[in-house]
Amino acid sequence: MQVANKVILNTGALYGRMLITIFISLFATRLVLNMLGAADYGLFNLVSGVIAMLSFLNIAMTISTQRYMSFHLGTKDSHKLKLVFNASVLLHLVLGLAMVLLFEVSGSYLFDHVLNYPADRTMAAKLIFQFMIVSAFFTIISVPYDATLIAQENMVMVAILGVVESLGKLLIAVVLQYTGYDKLIVYGGLMALLTVLILLFKQVYCSMKYEESRIGIRRYFDRQLLKEMFAYAGWNMFGAGSVVARNQGLALLLNVFFGTIVNAAYGIANQVNAQLSYFSVTMLRALNPQIIKSEGSGDRARMLRLSMIASKFSFFLLSFFAIPMLIEMPFVLKCWLKQVPEHTVVMCRLVVIATLINQLSAGIQVAVQSVGKIRKYQVVVSTIVLLNLPIAWLLLKAGCASSTVLVSAIVVEVASGIYRVVAAKRITGLSPLLYIKQVIIRAIAPVLLSATLALAPQWFMTEGVIRLGVTTLVSVLAMITWVRLIGLTPEEITKMEQLFSRVFSKLQARLIVLKAN
Repeated sequence: MQVANKVILNTGALYGRMLITIFISLFATRLVLNMLGAADYGLFNLVSGVIAMLSFLNIAMTISTQRYMSFHLGTKDSHKLKLVFNASVLLHLVLGLAMVLLFEVSGSYLFDHVLNYPADRTMAAKLIFQFMIVSAFFTIISVPYDATLIAQENMVMVAILGVVESLGKLLIAVVLQYTGYDKLIVYGGLMALLTVLILLFKQVYCSMKYEESRIGIRRYFDRQLLKEMFAYAGWNMFGAGSVVARNQGLALLLNVFFGTIVNAAYGIANQVNAQLSYFSVTMLRALNPQIIKSEGSGDRARMLRLSMIASKFSFFLLSFFAIPMLIEMPFVLKCWLKQVPEHTVVMCRLVVIATLINQLSAGIQVAVQSVGKIRKYQVVVSTIVLLNLPIAWLLLKAGCASSTVLVSAIVVEVASGIYRVVAAKRITGLSPLLYIKQVIIRAIAPVLLSATLALAPQWFMTEGVIRLGVTTLVSVLAMITWVRLIGLTPEEITKMEQLFSRVFSKLQARLIVLKAN
């Protein structure tokens, strides 16, 4: 039960961060959009998106380092942890320098031949590009420290840093109200500075708190481990790169065919999706180390059980908040943004639906990563994901609306999810029939029933705050009811009741102590 309590503490810390940061981020985005305007905001998302498209190395290496550190925490081999960390530091330094070179070489071609932006904003766009390069480099070289915090399950510090970063972004949004310089350039520069400061703090903190996070590359150099980690990371690069290329490739296609206004709508859709996804991503962050540690300790059955629980609960958590948002999206966007760019509502809805489908196999992806046999898996999944780009190009070339590229993305997401389960059977021994029974049926049925009930206020109430509140209340009550009745197994219900009972007892005991004092 000690492990369960730790998961609860970590999840609670991350949810506390989420509840604070989600409101700060939404408010800050509104301020920034109002100050920059739709065109400059779309330009910032376009340029920073190019960096994100190329920075898939960072995503891949984070997964790789975290996997090796969590795995060897499971084996309780402290010397191996030091070898893994120092190998990771060396790899990230080399990759960071290589990516800076790649950015600088490719930048001229992108600005001259690919990106579509107003001619009078050339200097601003190129300056933002340089700011993002600085930010990307520091992000890459700090990955070993990010992985250490997650592998050590120090989600309290992760939560604190998340809140500080959100407050920093809000401060930047406020500064824009008063600056007399080019607001887009100021915004890009301050965002890069904030990223650098946050990541430098992570490096100092981890070096002081965790012995394995102290650099000693010569002393802990292991050529074979370096080669193994690089090979593992290489296939992760392919997988992570395909996802980032899909997202940012769609942004580029939308820019080429429709311009920066549609980029603003797509950028807002991704922000809404990111805020909603915090609920499911937070739980996965708390569970992922336990999934990988279970594999490291040789407990495959527990690893598979946790991976299916992670898939189902991440879908539930996202659905819990996504249902009322999907239904009331037009009103929510009008309340949030003074000016809602065209196509934003439909794009927000489609991006969230695609993410919901992805969550059904989120835990399965972690299970495959924990085993380590990922070459064939990453090649096939990445190929399926990249099909989004030629399909989107054909649709847009045929004159289809901008939203159709996201409809096709949903179809491709379904196909990739099916393959993930098939591949997990080969790699981990997962039973597809058990997965369908325990995850797909038990997850989708409660959500569809809840969404149907939540649509009822649309038939007899006019748009407004009251209808939003009623829709949310109906959705929440329906989700709690249906998840309890058909979404959870008897064993899961018993364990959750035990956990909640323990948490309630501890809170009650602490309140008694406080009253006594």
